[in-house]
Amino acid sequence: MNKYYLNLCENKNTEHPFNIIKKRNSLRLVKVILIVFIFLVVLFPQNSSAQHRKVENMPTYDYSKYHFGFILAVNRMFFTIKPIDNLHLTMFDSIAAKEINADSALILSILSAPTYGFTVGIVSNLRLGNYFDLRFIPSLSFGERYIDYEFKKFNDTTVSYVSIRKNIPSTFIELPLHFKYKSKRLNNFRAYLLGGVNARIDLASQAKKKKDAGLVQIKLNKADIYGEIGMGFDFYFEWFKFGTEIKMSYGLLDILKHEGNIYTEGIEKMSSKIFQITFTFE
Repeated sequence: MNKYYLNLCENKNTEHPFNIIKKRNSLRLVKVILIVFIFLVVLFPQNSSAQHRKVENMPTYDYSKYHFGFILAVNRMFFTIKPIDNLHLTMFDSIAAKEINADSALILSILSAPTYGFTVGIVSNLRLGNYFDLRFIPSLSFGERYIDYEFKKFNDTTVSYVSIRKNIPSTFIELPLHFKYKSKRLNNFRAYLLGGVNARIDLASQAKKKKDAGLVQIKLNKADIYGEIGMGFDFYFEWFKFGTEIKMSYGLLDILKHEGNIYTEGIEKMSSKIFQITFTFE
């Protein structure tokens, strides 16, 4: 068989487990939008003048043109996987399925399993006005992701099933640029929204490494661009400002290197997604 796989059916109306996953992701997005709406309400307090006022810590802090600090963060890395059409009806030949020792094989499922990592970075903040800042936070981020495969193998007249997990570690240099919109300060508290872009370079990328005949690795491209949105709170103490923040990053590019094996050719596009809880000290 000269091709890596042979499509056995052209029917695209069959409901597929990945469509169910997409629907669940859509529901999650609706929840995120609702959360953002709630925080927008918080950003515009109607009766702040009626609140009990306390002594303000660092009352002139936000009038400085520049200020600096650092972040410590916990991240959770995901893959968003778009399979090829009719994945569960596409037969892969012995060349593509070499590592799983099959004459031919079907992919029953491909699922991403996230893990937790951590991030450290330096904050550079430029004041643009009373309610807007521009922030540049070069960071170093560590994490790992898994992809779980379920295969149906065919060898002569024998049919068997096999599960394989591939781990993909990442070490990112991050170069995020964010616009920060702040609410009116209420005593020693502010809420804020942020959005921007982030260029990530994966130092652990194996994209340029030669193929290993003994072990097939899933390789990611080295560079990616992310759109980011987040929300958080700033708390003013006597000597520093402490912030807590939730941020979501969505990769815009296909980061999978397609190498003609059963692990990559069942995937049309794979992008990265990262959730992060950040603590800032400025």
